[in-house]
Amino acid sequence: MPETMPQPSAALSASAALRVECSREGFARVRSFTRDTLHVWSLGHRYDDTTLVVTELAANAATHAAPAAGAPGAPEIRLGFLLDTTHLLVTVSDPDDHPPVYAPAGSAWEEHGRGLCLVDALSEEWGWTPCPPAGKTVWARLSTCPPI
Repeated sequence: MPETMPQPSAALSASAALRVECSREGFARVRSFTRDTLHVWSLGHRYDDTTLVVTELAANAATHAAPAAGAPGAPEIRLGFLLDTTHLLVTVSDPDDHPPVYAPAGSAWEEHGRGLCLVDALSEEWGWTPCPPAGKTVWARLSTCPPI
């Protein structure tokens, strides 16, 4: 069942967005955009976790959006960051209507199916919401606090 995306506090301090093609070059842009955005926001200490979460969500979107796009060429996904005083909200939107599938039970040796387990482990919460007229947004909320 879809969940409501958390709304940033009234103290929203920054936002950033990127529309990217689902391709090798597109994923390189996603990682660069994440690194550059977190650097500007003085969140370098959250780079590794955030990049892993963004990469997993973008890979899922690319995997499942390609058949939904139905057009030749690589479909696009939309990446977004919303920053408030204590959290970073990461969003990845794609044209596929199907909900993400979280499957925690499985072999550690399986090549696919662990991405949302990583997202779950690295974020305070995550979920998805439909994007009418078509598609969905999968989101993850990460703390901006430095690690202990």
